[in-house]
Amino acid sequence: MAKEKINFEDEQVRNNYRHTTSHILAQAVKHLWPEAKLAIGPAIENGFYYDFDLDHKFTDEDLRKIEKEMKKIIKAGYPLKRFELPRTEAIKFMKDRNEDYKVELIADLPKDAVISFYEQGDFTDLCAGPHVEKTSNIKAVKLMSVAGAYWRGNEKNKMLQRIYGTSFPSQEELDEYLAKLEEAKKRDHRLIGKEMDLFALYDEGPGFPFFMPKGMIIRNELEKFWREEHAKRGYSEIKTPLILNEELWHRSGHWDHYKENMYFTKIDDGDYAIKPMNCPGSMLVYKRKLYSYRDLPVRMAEMGQVHRHELSGALHGLMRVRTFTQDDAHIFMLPEQVKDEIKGVIDFIDYVYGIFGFTYHIELSTRPEDSMGTDEEWEMATAALRESMEEKGLPYVVNEGDGAFYGPKLDFHLEDCLGRTWQCGTIQLDFQMPQRFDLTYIGSDGAKHRPIMIHRVIFGSIERFIGILTEHFAGKFPLWLAPVQVRLLTVTEKFTPYAEWVVEKLKNAGIRAEADLRNEKIGYKLREARNQRVSYMCVIGERESEAGTLAVRSGKKGELGAMSVDDFRDMLVEEIKTKAV
Repeated sequence: MAKEKINFEDEQVRNNYRHTTSHILAQAVKHLWPEAKLAIGPAIENGFYYDFDLDHKFTDEDLRKIEKEMKKIIKAGYPLKRFELPRTEAIKFMKDRNEDYKVELIADLPKDAVISFYEQGDFTDLCAGPHVEKTSNIKAVKLMSVAGAYWRGNEKNKMLQRIYGTSFPSQEELDEYLAKLEEAKKRDHRLIGKEMDLFALYDEGPGFPFFMPKGMIIRNELEKFWREEHAKRGYSEIKTPLILNEELWHRSGHWDHYKENMYFTKIDDGDYAIKPMNCPGSMLVYKRKLYSYRDLPVRMAEMGQVHRHELSGALHGLMRVRTFTQDDAHIFMLPEQVKDEIKGVIDFIDYVYGIFGFTYHIELSTRPEDSMGTDEEWEMATAALRESMEEKGLPYVVNEGDGAFYGPKLDFHLEDCLGRTWQCGTIQLDFQMPQRFDLTYIGSDGAKHRPIMIHRVIFGSIERFIGILTEHFAGKFPLWLAPVQVRLLTVTEKFTPYAEWVVEKLKNAGIRAEADLRNEKIGYKLREARNQRVSYMCVIGERESEAGTLAVRSGKKGELGAMSVDDFRDMLVEEIKTKAV
C-alpha cells in the first residue's frame, strides 16, 4: 500500500516536520560534541534552528559532519516518544544531564504547566511538541549556516551558537528551494543596486540610505504614479513636519506604546521627537477647520518621511532601514461610510499591485495586548474589516494579536517571482486617534460628532518597495520605471551624428535615452549595457546609419531585429503608457 503523501502546505504539518528535524540536529551535535549544552530549537519560516552553548566554534566542515550524523539518525528510524514529569523531577532530570538552559526554562514555566519531554533513541529533549512519529519520516535535510544568538535574545546573556537548517519531504523539493535561494542571492537588491548605481549605504549613516541619480528616477516615477492615482480617487496631498513637540506624541499614544523606537531632540529648551509615523500630523491638519457631514469622507495623502530606531543587527539594505518614506493616507469618515471606504482602499491596493504583476494574500490582524480603547470599539472595528472582506468575497487569514495599538488592520502580503512574501499594504481602522485629538464634524442634526478614520499605505515604504521591485525584476524594471530605457551603441565614432540625432528624437518623445559613443568594441559595450540592465540596446553601424534604422535588442526578450526609428519610438511610447510588465 502506497504511503500517504505529507501535506507540506499545512503550516502545522510543516512546523511539526521541521521541529522534529531540529531535535535530530540537537541529537547529532550531542553525538559529536557530548559537552554541548542545549538551549532552544524551534521551527521557523522556511526551516528551523537550534542554539548551542559550546566552546568549540562550528565551521562549515562541522556542518557537513553534523548533516552526515543527522542522516544516520534519520535512517535509524527512532520513534519519538512523549512523556511527562512533575516539576521537581523534570528539573532533576535536566540537572543530571548538565542542561542548565533547560533547567532555567522549566523553572520559568507556569506552576500548572504540563512539563513534557520527547525521546528518540539515546536523546531526550524538553519539548511541548508535537512531532512526527519517527525520525525516518524526515526525508531531505540541509544545514545552512551558523550565527551568534544571545540566550533568550538578551544581549546581557551569553552568546550562543545558532545552527540554521531546513528540511523537506523530498530531495526534489529541497533542491528546488536551494535553487531559489541561489537565485535570490543573484537578485539581492544590495548587489544589483550597486551594479546599477541606484542607491548606497554608508558607515557615516547606517540605516539611512542615499539615492543616486538613477535610483531617483525609479523613485520619482513611483511617486508620480502614486500622485496621479490618488488624484483620480479624490485624495488631497499634504506635507507635515519631520519634528514635532513631545506633547503631541503623548496625546497620540505613541509615547506610551512606541517611544523605544523614536528619536528625540531639544529645541529652545523644549523636548521634541522626530516623527516615527505621519498620523499625528494629519490629525492637526484635519483639526484646523470645522467639517460638515457633507464634507466627509476627507482623504489626505502624504509621502511622509519617518524615522524609527532599529537595532544595527536588524538593518538590511533598503528592506530594513532607520528612515523611510511612507506613502501614507488618512481617511476621515462617517460611521456609515466605513465599509465603502475600506472596499475602495482594497480595490486601490489591488490595482497598484496588479500594475507590477504581484499576487497577494490578506491577513486580518486583531487586537494586541498593548493597545488602547474599549472592547466594544475593537469589536466594531474588527467586524467592519471582516465584513468588508466577506462582502467582496476575498479570502483572508486571521493573525491574532498583531494589530496596531490603536486598531485592527488588514495586511497585504505580496508574493514575488521567487514565491517570497512581503508585507507592504495595510488598512488600519481607528476609533482612538479621533478621540485623543478631539476631532469632530457637524452632523445633519447640527450637533458635533466624532469621525472614524483609516490609516493606510500601499507601497508601505518607497525604499523597501524599490528593494522588492529590484529583486522581483532582477533589476530589469518595467520600461516606465527603468533608469535607462534605451542606450545606443555605435560601432565606430563615425556614426556619432546619427546616434545623437536618434537620442534627441527619443528624448523628445519622453524616452530616457543615451548614447555610448566611446571608441570601444561593440561586444564590450553590449556586455556593459546588459550588466547595467538597460531595457533596450540599439547597435548603430554602417547598415543602420544608411537605412535610417536600428538593430534592436531587448534586455528581456533578446534580439528584435532591425526597426525604423519611428516604429521603435512608437513601440516604446506604448509600452511606457500601458506600464507593461
